[in-house]
Amino acid sequence: MKRYGEHRFPGKLFIVEGIDGSGKSTQLMLLHQWLQAEGYGVVFSEWNSSPLVKETTKRGKKKQNLTPATFSLIHATDFADRMEHNIIPLLKAGAVLLYIYTAFARDVVRGMNPTWVRELYSFAVKPTGAFYFRVPLDVAMKRILDGRNGVKFYEAGMDLGLSEDAEESFGIFQGRILDEYEKMVPEFDLISVDATLPIEDQQVQMRQIVKAKLAQARRLRVAP
Repeated sequence: MKRYGEHRFPGKLFIVEGIDGSGKSTQLMLLHQWLQAEGYGVVFSEWNSSPLVKETTKRGKKKQNLTPATFSLIHATDFADRMEHNIIPLLKAGAVLLYIYTAFARDVVRGMNPTWVRELYSFAVKPTGAFYFRVPLDVAMKRILDGRNGVKFYEAGMDLGLSEDAEESFGIFQGRILDEYEKMVPEFDLISVDATLPIEDQQVQMRQIVKAKLAQARRLRVAP
């Protein structure tokens, strides 16, 4: 099975993983702000943001006619386009990139073969660090459902026929994604963060790890 490829660009790449309600977006935003304050050129590359497929994805979701295979291929196209036009050029320029990467967990839960999905993304570069925000399902569910007026069709996994009730389907879907993430921790050397800790404590841990990896990268570059 192919794995992420090592890159030799001066820039650094950090990714975050976790189920909905794990707080990964909040932590990434705080890390982004801190890195900017520290003087780093930092860019956040958002999932499903490629103009090549953004409107197609939006229309497909609205009509609720996206199959698991279509979903997977659209996501891979989005990522490949951003890799070529956004991520690689910025890594070459020496920037620090941040993004959320979810396909391996979600596509597999939707029924796609794990090996096929990993082969599909074999063009991706290996991140400098990959964080996994671990949170119990009930905690994540409460955070999401307390903060919204409901969950969307695909977000709840309603396309899989798990339940006719959106909230119940969402819980089953997120539970299965959580199981996939747990399998991925040793496979991809994910750095686990306890997402039930106070936001400040999680961010301190994240910053310490990122700072150490950036310092190590600088030392490696200047070594004779």
